[in-house]
Amino acid sequence: MKTARTYPSVTVTPKAEASLHRGHPWVYGEEITDQSGPMENGALVDVLSRKGSYLGTGFLSQHSKIRVRLLSRNANDRFDDAFWQRKLRWAWEYRKTVLRPEDLDCCRIIFGEADGFPGLTVDRFHDLLSVQVLSYGMEQIKGKLLPMLVDVLRADGQNISGVYERNDVELREKEGLEQYKSWFPLPGEEPPASALTEIVENGVRYAVDVENGQKTGFFLDQKYNRQAVARLAQGRTVLDCFTHTGSFALNAALGGAKHVTAVDVSEAAVAMAQENARRNGLEGVMDFRAADVFDLLPELAAQPQVYDFIILDPPAFTKSRRTVSHAMSGYKEINYRAMKLLPRGGYLATCSCSHFATEELFLKMLRSAARDAGVQLRQIEARQQAPDHPILWGVEETSYLKFYLFQVV
Repeated sequence: MKTARTYPSVTVTPKAEASLHRGHPWVYGEEITDQSGPMENGALVDVLSRKGSYLGTGFLSQHSKIRVRLLSRNANDRFDDAFWQRKLRWAWEYRKTVLRPEDLDCCRIIFGEADGFPGLTVDRFHDLLSVQVLSYGMEQIKGKLLPMLVDVLRADGQNISGVYERNDVELREKEGLEQYKSWFPLPGEEPPASALTEIVENGVRYAVDVENGQKTGFFLDQKYNRQAVARLAQGRTVLDCFTHTGSFALNAALGGAKHVTAVDVSEAAVAMAQENARRNGLEGVMDFRAADVFDLLPELAAQPQVYDFIILDPPAFTKSRRTVSHAMSGYKEINYRAMKLLPRGGYLATCSCSHFATEELFLKMLRSAARDAGVQLRQIEARQQAPDHPILWGVEETSYLKFYLFQVV
């Protein structure tokens, strides 16, 4: 039955109704067939089926293709402070349940739709929270939401000194929002003097710049995949491709690798990786190269075999369905080259962080690369993102990271 609340309402197509019933929280503009009441950007609206049954309530975004993002499917919910405080506590309690205690100091606390906060990302880096707001509705309530989250964390004994907004994302413009970076003003508090902090992940220390680092400052989703690499690295000679800040390379070195070479096309990234190696006292077993991996792997093939463990952690080669085919060719090229480079008995870690490069496509690519390289792969593990980036079934966008460990036999 339709809720008795007085929110404006939109009626949606059978296709949208079926998608909502499967668990997806989005309604696209072209899926709305009728509307009732004043449509105010960022306001709450009820979503109804063509027969008038209640499907949920969410934020309206008039400038976005995603016109409504559901917050609740419960007609009895009241979207007051108690509602938001409850959801924030649930998100934090979930992290406390699924992560090791030592990992709570650097983790993702809010993962958008997967936590019921569409368009909101909150990462914790020791004493700082790094925030991205990518939906119009969340932008309207962040003024109360972020202080509430800080209160929830502090009440649990967590030391939070500041909140930094990393809203320098083009996606905001599709919501009619401007891009910027700045400290979020917590009531009655001065912002920290610096956006630099230090985290410890898997025993590795990193400097994190939440103002200028990639995305929100540091990639947290590979946390336990890095640990899996460290377990295999002991005594091996490792090539870490697309190293960025050196996270996989550092885990391999700390795991007892004989030697680790870390490669990235960005000289700035290589400098950060070198600094992180110094921070952890690992300079003696590591070297660093600024090079294009697509050029480097063929060059290495002409040299005597050195590496018996290769790690491929590329950036997302595709961010849309239109470029998937080209992206899969790129994934195949680097995986083929790595497989050819490895000796029999060598190890390969390979992954993709694009949800458009589906698991089915990624596995098809790996089979093709192995066939062309003339090798057979023995699968050790198939992994995904860390559980603080939860995968919500019915919302395919939350399942994006594919990570495989193989032995070449």
